[in-house]
Amino acid sequence: MATWAIGDVHGCYRTLRKLLKKIDFAKSTDRLWFTGDLVNRGPRSLEVLEWAADHDWRIESVLGNHDLHLLAVAFGVAHERPRDTLRPILKSSRQVPLLDWLRRRPLAVGTPARLMVHAGLLPAWTAEETLSTAARLESRLRGEGAAQLLATLRRKGGEAEEESAEVRALRVLALVRTVRADGELCREFAGPPEEAPKGCLPWYEVPGRKSAGTEIVFGHWAAAGFRQGARILALDSGCAWGGQLTAVRLEDGERVQVGNAE
Repeated sequence: MATWAIGDVHGCYRTLRKLLKKIDFAKSTDRLWFTGDLVNRGPRSLEVLEWAADHDWRIESVLGNHDLHLLAVAFGVAHERPRDTLRPILKSSRQVPLLDWLRRRPLAVGTPARLMVHAGLLPAWTAEETLSTAARLESRLRGEGAAQLLATLRRKGGEAEEESAEVRALRVLALVRTVRADGELCREFAGPPEEAPKGCLPWYEVPGRKSAGTEIVFGHWAAAGFRQGARILALDSGCAWGGQLTAVRLEDGERVQVGNAE
């Protein structure tokens, strides 16, 4: 029995199946942790979502920003973007149950010892605070307030001063890469950590981070690539952009990667 953490799949179904074969995934005993962004960018988002929903009892998958974008489009509070590959899901005969399954995914899973989120945490958050904050947001996303929350999340940076604490927390969990010393997000930067603008640090490098005693498993930051150390495990290795899909066995840290097979 093993637990494998897998980075952002982004609709790369053939690559996912290639990776599962390479790790010799045993669906009767093994568990999979997905860092979110199951869908979009890659060509087979429908197949990935169907596979994940059909293997629900063996996986944990947190919501990523592309998953939230799909839900926003489905709720009618966002439009498809030119590079989106979501149309097959939205036209599928399984659209309703698949989107309901996705909507019920958590934003954070784990314990104070090991935590998985899609993007990251604020330096001021402990693991326990992250889990409780995520639980409140999950309740909104599963209830009648989902559309409003998703619509508000899509506001641009100029409206940041009007953001509620709830929306800001969702933005952190789904989108954070770098932050300033005061905890404010550096919103526009998506490049490698070494090229972060002056005054902006990767969220996991901020001195005094309250979650420093917790191993954080996350994805989202393709330009950062695979990183392992200092109690962080960054797993988005850019599969949808011609990179690799990465899995790490959590019991012993063994890493397995496969190239894009789409």
